[in-house]
Amino acid sequence: MVTIDDVKNNPVLDSFIRKGNEFLGAMGYTEHSYRHINLVSSIAKNILDKLGYGKREAELAAIAGYLHDIGNVVSRNDHGISGATICAPILLQMGMDPDEVATVISAIANHEEQYGQPVNTVAAALILADKSDVHRSRVRNREFATFDIHDRVNYAVENSLVWVDEKKRTITMELTINIEITPVMEYFEIFLTRMILCRRAALFLNCVFELVVNGAKLL
Repeated sequence: MVTIDDVKNNPVLDSFIRKGNEFLGAMGYTEHSYRHINLVSSIAKNILDKLGYGKREAELAAIAGYLHDIGNVVSRNDHGISGATICAPILLQMGMDPDEVATVISAIANHEEQYGQPVNTVAAALILADKSDVHRSRVRNREFATFDIHDRVNYAVENSLVWVDEKKRTITMELTINIEITPVMEYFEIFLTRMILCRRAALFLNCVFELVVNGAKLL
């Protein structure tokens, strides 16, 4: 069976990931490098592990998490769909079972809030993992005076964690936001649709989604 290590060691996939992050940087987007994809991969796997899903299912979540932004090598627009299209033949060539490929590419294609849906457990875990990575380390623009709202919100987030309580069936995103940089309302201004998608993803996993900002439960 194809593993996350096999995926990480594939030179074609690695090239597309590196170049996609490079192209996003040229357009001024936040970081989508190894830091982001490894973190998303780890969180997605951990969510399914914690909730008692099978080891292979959790491994597929790790693979989907690692590959979810590869479509940026084509374009930022609809990068989930283009990423799924890119990955399908490569994963099949690597020997992955077609049913597993279908699970992975559907998760990749559905991770963005504009059109995404938690169509399976892997997709649900990927959505929650990806949307939790809001942090100042992702901001590439070093000129604070020129920050747009996305730079400002990401830079204001000093800490971001995802907690899974398997007994209470809750998935909690906990953020620490420096309100001297941006008010909490700005977070919701640009990320409300993401939080709605996270709630759908948690429900698919028979869990309740919670959002805690600066110690206050908002969702």
